[in-house]
Amino acid sequence: MVASAPRARARRKRSLAFVGVPLPDVLRQLLTAAGPSGYETAPAAVFAEAGRAFTDDVVVDVMGSAVARVRSNPAHPTSEGAPFLAVVGHIDEIGLIVTHIEDEGFLRFIGVGGWDPQILVGQRVEVITRDGPLPGVVGKKPIHLLRDEERKKVAEMRELHIDVGAADGDEARARVRIGDVAVIEGEPVALLGDRVISRSMDNRLGAFIALEAARLVAEAGGAPGDVAAVGVVQEEITFAGARTSAYGLRPDVAIVVDVTHETSAPGIDVKEIGKHEFGAGAVIERGSVLHPAVFELLHETAEREQIPFTVQASARSTGTDADAIHFSRAGVPTGGVSIALRYMHSPVEMVQLSDIEACARLIAAFAQSLSAETAFAR
Repeated sequence: MVASAPRARARRKRSLAFVGVPLPDVLRQLLTAAGPSGYETAPAAVFAEAGRAFTDDVVVDVMGSAVARVRSNPAHPTSEGAPFLAVVGHIDEIGLIVTHIEDEGFLRFIGVGGWDPQILVGQRVEVITRDGPLPGVVGKKPIHLLRDEERKKVAEMRELHIDVGAADGDEARARVRIGDVAVIEGEPVALLGDRVISRSMDNRLGAFIALEAARLVAEAGGAPGDVAAVGVVQEEITFAGARTSAYGLRPDVAIVVDVTHETSAPGIDVKEIGKHEFGAGAVIERGSVLHPAVFELLHETAEREQIPFTVQASARSTGTDADAIHFSRAGVPTGGVSIALRYMHSPVEMVQLSDIEACARLIAAFAQSLSAETAFAR
């Protein structure tokens, strides 16, 4: 069961420092794999294949969540009784689901996850059908035909449709079924300042960081305890993957990796959510559902390793998988590490690559700091 540690040591060392170079292949594959909540097969396959690059212990469960587990290093001086750490990022994204096919060939839909409908107008989409992806566009009545009072209103989702170019309903129904899902179409684009835009950054970034943290642990020969990178499903709708993965894996401690709002963009009030700008590193969260000992250890680790970070506060809930994991079974001490993101839940979510590196380094160092003496009692 510890064969993964020697294997990791034998691998060529690979730096995480990808700032200033093209987007890492695994992250690009994650970002471009279509996978709305409940339909995460494609990103789960990418996650699992990436995990196999550093461990043989990779599984995809019946829910569709993927786990890449790095077994503990028995030679580590604090390995005896060290806690098992799960690093969790969700692999689902917001999307659309077809509810009706009109006789004229247009597809009506509702959102899977939280959409601002005005973002959808005019977007190119990819409908996932049993015969493969089908391109289309989101359409609405042109501005030239809107009445004065209509021009003043924001479009509602029920006023939008997907047009796949079908001549009529029969042609559309031959390609698309009720319940087929769609995502915004588009490749990631590199911008100035080591910044990248893409759809599905929320939360393929968290999934990628979980993988990178586990990879760093594997390349170090393992940590005192087992470390699992977990790509969970259905966070955007029910936290289902986090619930089932936490129940099945039984981790002793968990770190949930998700996105938070970057605060230097116009219109954001830092008095409400704190100041978390691009280049400031990892965002360590503390609050009611997050375990104080996990927060303190993350904070101490970041200071010791000189990893840049900010602190974010939450009350009552975090809006992440931590809300489900922390009370699994008899309870799981849970921490939160986030990455600053602009334009959340849009096709142009933006991240700075250096912040990804800071998050992965922090979590890998946190894993190495755990031992049987690590106390989680309140």
